[in-house]
Amino acid sequence: MNAYSGPALVTLATSLLLFACAAYVGRCRIRFEVKAPATTGHPQFEVAYRIQMNTIENAVAFLPALWIFTLSVSSQWATVLGGFWLAGRAWYALAYARDPGKRGPGFVLAMFAFAVLLVGGGWGVVRGLIS
Repeated sequence: MNAYSGPALVTLATSLLLFACAAYVGRCRIRFEVKAPATTGHPQFEVAYRIQMNTIENAVAFLPALWIFTLSVSSQWATVLGGFWLAGRAWYALAYARDPGKRGPGFVLAMFAFAVLLVGGGWGVVRGLIS
């Protein structure tokens, strides 16, 4: 497992980010009295809910790309790129919670890291197939 400690740590941190987003939704649900199963109500609750859903949607694509890149290209670079993805997603979430119009830079950073992982992982798999 030592060869994959970095990507494993990024994976655990991603789980923590997902948990933090869910907790924020829960706090907003209580604070703004949005009863389950409603997903609309107070605008700040809706922002929290979108942060959570957008993060889940991105994590579903990010995690396989992270591990395919790890196994087919580089564990160290996967860790670095995964760290950029995490930083971008955290930046996105915090900016979105403060002002939804300012979520762009975090989104761009996370998408850049994801794109490199996806393209690089694809290249690594194809390279392995033709070797």
